[in-house]
This record gives sequence, structure tokens and C-alpha cells, in this order.
Amino acid sequence: MPTRVWTFWGSRGTMDPKWYNGPEAVRPMDTETTMAQGLADTNARYDAACKRVLSEKFILAWIMKSCLEEYQDCNVREIAEKYIEGQPQVSAIPVLPDESGTVIHGLDTEDKSVHEGTVTYDIRFRAIVPDTEDVIALIVNVEAQNDYYPGYPILKRGIYYGSRMISSQYGREFTGSHYEKIKKVYSIWICMDPPKRKENTINRYRLVEERLVGESTEPVKDYDLLSVVMLCLGRPEGENYQGVLKMLDVLFSNETSVTDKKKILEDEYDIPMTQKLDEEVSSMCNLSEGVMRKGVAKGRAEGIAKGRAEGMAKGMAERTLSNLQSLMKNMGLSAEQAMTVLEVPEAERQQYADLLKGHPGPEKGLEQ
Repeated sequence: MPTRVWTFWGSRGTMDPKWYNGPEAVRPMDTETTMAQGLADTNARYDAACKRVLSEKFILAWIMKSCLEEYQDCNVREIAEKYIEGQPQVSAIPVLPDESGTVIHGLDTEDKSVHEGTVTYDIRFRAIVPDTEDVIALIVNVEAQNDYYPGYPILKRGIYYGSRMISSQYGREFTGSHYEKIKKVYSIWICMDPPKRKENTINRYRLVEERLVGESTEPVKDYDLLSVVMLCLGRPEGENYQGVLKMLDVLFSNETSVTDKKKILEDEYDIPMTQKLDEEVSSMCNLSEGVMRKGVAKGRAEGIAKGRAEGMAKGMAERTLSNLQSLMKNMGLSAEQAMTVLEVPEAERQQYADLLKGHPGPEKGLEQ
């Protein structure tokens, strides 16, 4: 919330912002508000640029090869060119998964349910399982957040997203009781700034069968329908800084130049630097620099605003103290009487009484 600077006129001159909020009150500082709005806009554009870069097929192919068991034996180019269906979508049209909702063919990035609310996926796409005709649906969510614990476990959110992807298939992938047509889903989360213990790690969570009594089993494909993968990026000096973890860290790093990023992507990861990808990476880097510059400027503005507010509050306190001393000297009032005349709030009277003891008037001083 922007810092508010208050000024009061009249005989009271107290510091309490609740006492007066009339036209003489100074409004919130326009500069700070403008900077905050500019930073939010730049952050939003940077976030969108990151998602566009991440939606490039070769980037997604590296993630799939590293995290999805169906693609571990495939090469990256094969995954990108053969198994990813169509063009991955980055935010799009609402889909109504309720039984009464409109059926929209294809795969969009928003599930809107009358009963469950709306879920928006950062990136969502389909992929064919190698050596089969099966199709699995995948979503990739990029959470560029400083707090790994945003008031809830991210893993639970990933499970919820995956569950919504399964329930939203009704009326689109299957109807009636044809549950055998349910497609497998993945929810993949890339955490930019995890706690140190999680840095440079990849964890997968999925359904497994437990035989509690007897040796009866079911086909894995009938229950292995939802997986959540957590990729936690880390520092270059950390353990396991290689493969897809290094690639993503380099891609989203604020410390690696755009030239170095392109070179690493091409030389180490064999990612073709097409004109589109080149432009998206450059745009993302430029916006990243803008976020940093505006963040510094906003911090500087907040510091100036805070200093100005504290200075004005101190000046108002000194003016109130001077008014009290004048009343005590010229009107012969006690300190308590003078504070009553100036309507000093009860909560502040002890503060001024202490100040008056340390700064008595030139003749009468503090009279009780």
C-alpha cells in the first residue's frame, strides 16, 4: 500500500491521521503509485514472455525427456517434431467441463466450471505416447515466485490441477460411462526460487498400486493417470546443476546475457535458434532488465516517501510541542490543560508530557 503523508492545519497540529482527513490532507504520493503500476505492468509482460519461451517445442521436449518416463528413450528433436501435437497454447478460450457445458474441441488453457470455479493453465498441450496411438494431455505451469510456500503446498495445487484436467475430459474425450477413454495427465511445475534444500531437484508424484492382501494386480495403464512433477531450480555451484535444470536456470537467469543464453541453448542443448525463439529470448531478457530497474527505482521512491513522511511527522510533533509551551507560558495553563485545548489524543499525551519535561518553556516550564 502506498505511503500516506498527512498534514493538519489549525491549533492542534497533532500527528494522528485519524483526526482529520479533509481537503488539506496530502494525498498518497503520485510518483510511488505510478512506479508501482509501471512495475506491475512490466512484471506481467515479463511473465507472459517467459511462458512464450517455455512453450517452444524444443524447450518442452527437454522437459519431457527429463521428467516423463514415456519419453526417456527418445531424442529431443524426435519429441519436438513427432510427439508434441499442434502448437502448445499459452492462455486462451474458456472450456466448460460440466456435463451441461459447451463442448469445445481441442485443448485450451482455461477450465471454467460452474461448480468448481475457473482454473487457468500457463501452458497446455497434448502429446502422443511413443510406439502407441495413445495420447496423453500435459500441462506445464511456471510459477516464478520467491516464496515456495505461498500459503499452501504447491504440490497440492498441482494435484488439484491434474484432477481438473481429468474431470474436464468428460464430454470432450469421452461421454456416458466410457471411462476407458480417459487420457493420462501431467502437471509440471517449475519453481524458480525454492528453499535451499530443494535446489536442483526433480521429484515426481503419482498413483501406485499397493497389494495389501494377496497378489492380485491391475494393469498400470488403468490407474497411472495423473502425475505431478516438481522441478526446483538452483545455483550453478550446487549439486546436480546439469541437464534440464541447468537449461531452465540459464534461460530464466537475470545474470546471463542474452548472447550467452542463445549460445548455451544452441551449443549444449542443440536447440535451433529460430527467428521466433531468438526474438522471444531477447524480449524476455529486456523485460527482465526492466523489472530490475523499475524495482530499484520503486524501492528508492519508497525510501524517499518514508523519509519525507517521517520528517513531516517529526516537524508536526515539534510544532505541537511549541504550541503547548506557548499556551503554558502565555496563558498560564498546566501541561494537561494545554493538551486539552489542542485536543491532543489521550494516547499521545504521555509522549508530549515527557517531551515537555525535557524541554521546559523559558519561564514557566512544566506546571502540573
